[in-house]
Order: sequence, then C-alpha cells, then structure tokens
Amino acid sequence: MDLATIIMLAIKVSIILTVLGFALHATHDDALYLFRRPAELFRSIMSMNVLMPLFTVSIAEAFSLHPAVKIALLTLAVSPVPPFLPKKELKAGAHAAYAIGLLTAAALFSIILVPLAVDLVGKAFEKNVHIAPGRVAKIVFISVILPVTVGIAVRYFLPRLAERIEGPISTGAAILLVVSVIPILFKAWPSIVSLVGNGTVVAIAAFCLIGLITGHLLGGPVPDDRTVLALSTASRHPGVAMAIATANFPEQKLVLAAVLLYFLVNLVVTAIYLTWRRRHQPGFAGAIKT
Repeated sequence: MDLATIIMLAIKVSIILTVLGFALHATHDDALYLFRRPAELFRSIMSMNVLMPLFTVSIAEAFSLHPAVKIALLTLAVSPVPPFLPKKELKAGAHAAYAIGLLTAAALFSIILVPLAVDLVGKAFEKNVHIAPGRVAKIVFISVILPVTVGIAVRYFLPRLAERIEGPISTGAAILLVVSVIPILFKAWPSIVSLVGNGTVVAIAAFCLIGLITGHLLGGPVPDDRTVLALSTASRHPGVAMAIATANFPEQKLVLAAVLLYFLVNLVVTAIYLTWRRRHQPGFAGAIKT
C-alpha cells in the first residue's frame, strides 16, 4: 500500500468518524425529521438537486473556464451534502434535527437523483455521462448511512458510552482529517494555482454564493433552518463528485485540484455568510437545539 492510498484511506476514515461523532447526539427521530415534513423536504430537494444544478450550468456557460473546473462545479452541484457539514452547522447553533435529517434524506435521495442529474452534466458537455446508482449508494452508505445508524444505536442502547466517546472520536477525526489533507494540498498546490485565472475564482465564488442564496430563500420561516439549507446547497460531497468525474472524464487530471480550489473558496464564502448571519440574527450561535 503506497502513501497516496494510505492518505485517501485516512480521509475516508476521518469522514466516517466525523459523522459517527455527531450522530452520537442524534436519535432516529432526527434522521426521519424531513420525511415527516414533506413541505420542508420538497424545498430542500428543490434547492439542492434542481435549482443548484441549473444555476451551475449557467455559470459554466457564462465563464471561460478550464474544462476541469467546469467538470468539478457540475459534478459537485449534483452531489449530496458532504458528511462533515452538519458538524459545522451544529457548531453555528443550527437546528440539530434538521441538519441530521437533511444529511440523511439527501444521502438516500442521491441514489436516485444523482444518476438523473448527471444527465444534465452530459448535456452541458454534449457527452454520454453516467454513474451507476449502485456506486452512489456505496459511497453514501459507507460515509453517511452506516455511521449515522451506528451513532444513533449507540446513543439509544448505551447513552453513557455515547457521551464518553463522542469527544475523543470527534477530536480524533478532526486531527486525522487535517493531517491527511495537508499533504494533498501541498502536492496539488501547483495544479491549483495553474487553474486560477480567466475568472475561475469568481466563478467558484458565484457557485458558492448562489447556493447560499438559494438555500437561504428556500429554507422556510425558521432562521436556523435557512442557514442549514444555505450551507447544504453551497457545499457538496467530494467523494461523489470525484466518482462521477473519474468515471466519465478520466482524461481530465486536474479535477481533483479544481475540487480542492472549490473547497478553499467555499471556506471563505461560507465564513462570510456565517458572520453575516451572526450579526443579523441575535443568538444565532447559541446552544444546539434538538
């Protein structure tokens, strides 16, 4: 096993542990939250899986972007919520049930919606693009459904154990993720820099901003839910995006660099959004609500 394989395995393990960590606070009611609220579920799916891909096609056509950047944005737009996002949302004081419920619902719906949405990517590139539902199911099962299920089960049957291990698991996951990502960023940095130009950063920032605005407007009357959907619409699962890209565009070697550039820009744009939310919504970063 070479170093690159070990690093990728470490990243996958860190993501699983991150999901497990916040799932230790969750219940089965949290996981089913959106399925019991069809109106909220419909707005969430519309924001993430319908409007965002359509807006992204417009962005890809409006800017003269490197093909790898276009592929990265379009595949990210049709991917589900990243597994590590709810932790960020909960730290911001978001509604825990909605954050976890959205992660679960988006993961399950992605098995059907991602292959359908990938057709949109194919039309944008005038190419036969596809991804098997089974491949999507495998990714979301390992990174989302399994750790969420285990976390909820441990909390239900062994609540004291859940309280004791949540901290160490979450801390260990964060350290493992940072240690794993730094070498990848260091190695990919020249490729990332090579993609900058021709409005690339502006296009990626526009992608993030449109996602935030769309989710914020469709998030409903509860302020914290609007924040969760805004972040979820602007932030997507890198594993699914890379799976789509590598299966259909193997010749584009810079897609990983483009995805990394997106996440760097996304960190900045979402941080600005969260700062704005804190200033305009007193008590926004308060205690987690369940």
